Amino acid sequence: MNTSMKRLEVAVNVAILCAFLMVAALAAQRFWSARTNARITSPEIGTKVSLAGVDWSKSDRNLVLALSTKCPFCSQSAPFYKELVPDAEQRGIQIIAVLPQALPESRSYLNGLGVDVQNILQSPLDSVKAKATPTLLIVDKTGTINKAWVGKLESQQEKQVIASLQ
Repeated sequence: MNTSMKRLEVAVNVAILCAFLMVAALAAQRFWSARTNARITSPEIGTKVSLAGVDWSKSDRNLVLALSTKCPFCSQSAPFYKELVPDAEQRGIQIIAVLPQALPESRSYLNGLGVDVQNILQSPLDSVKAKATPTLLIVDKTGTINKAWVGKLESQQEKQVIASLQ
C-alpha cells in the first residue's frame, strides 16, 4: 500500500470518528435538555384538597406551603416565605405547612430557615396534590385550590402570590 492510500484511510477513519462524536454529543445534549426542561405540572385549579385535621372554613383563603426538608429550592425560597407568612397572618389567612418528614424534623427545618409557621403537618405531598417542592397553594374555605405555584419562584411570581393574598 502506498503512502497516499494510508493517509486517505486515516483521514476517512478520523472523519468517521468525528461524525460519530458529533452525533453522540447532540444526542446527549438533547437527552439532558429534555430531562432538565421537563415540565412539572402544578396542581389543577378547582381540585379539592383533603388534609386530615384541617378546617378550611377558618379562612376564606388558606395558604398551603408544600415543602420538604430535602428540597434545596425550599431552602432557597426561605427569604420569600419569611416575608410572606407574617403578611398572610396579618390578613387573617390560615397558613399550613405540609411536609412528608416527621414533625420534629419539619419544625426544626422551618425554624432553622426562620420561617415561623404555626400549623405544620406531616402528610404525603400528594395529599395536597403537590407533585414537586416547593408548591404554594391558595385554597378557599371549601378546600378547593384557587391558585398554585411550583418551584423556586421568580420575582414576578412572588408578586403574584402576594397579590393573591390581598
